[in-house]
Amino acid sequence: MIRAEDQFHLGIVADDFEATVAELSTVFGYRWGPQVGGSIEVTTPAGATVVDLACTYSVTVPRLEVVRSIPGTLWEPAGGGIHHLGYWSDDVAADAAELLENGYVSEVTRDLPNGMAQFAFLRGPTGIRIELVNRLTEPGLSGCWASEGTA
Repeated sequence: MIRAEDQFHLGIVADDFEATVAELSTVFGYRWGPQVGGSIEVTTPAGATVVDLACTYSVTVPRLEVVRSIPGTLWEPAGGGIHHLGYWSDDVAADAAELLENGYVSEVTRDLPNGMAQFAFLRGPTGIRIELVNRLTEPGLSGCWASEGTA
């Protein structure tokens, strides 16, 4: 079951990645971990595809994730606002199934090499997008905000 206390970041997708990071730093004092990403294979309702994903997480809390926009995908800006809420999940497939039962629609999934779900993006009936992230990835992902980098 997804719980409020499992929420660990707010995702913002930006057309101008550098300006967004700079604004959040200058105006609100956010500091950033290294920029991470690369080409990854994901599965959409239309099938498998490869996207070039790039993002940075704030070292400062509450944790923000700024993602460089990818035209033609779900990673496009949400009107200058919050793109998604990210939650840790002990069982991404089961939590996604629960959301689907509550009217959410699956947008993108990605599996780990062992076949377990790494992450899933689902959009709710009112437009809220949720990212479920496998808790097994927390030790590696936490390196994205363990120290400052050059975002």
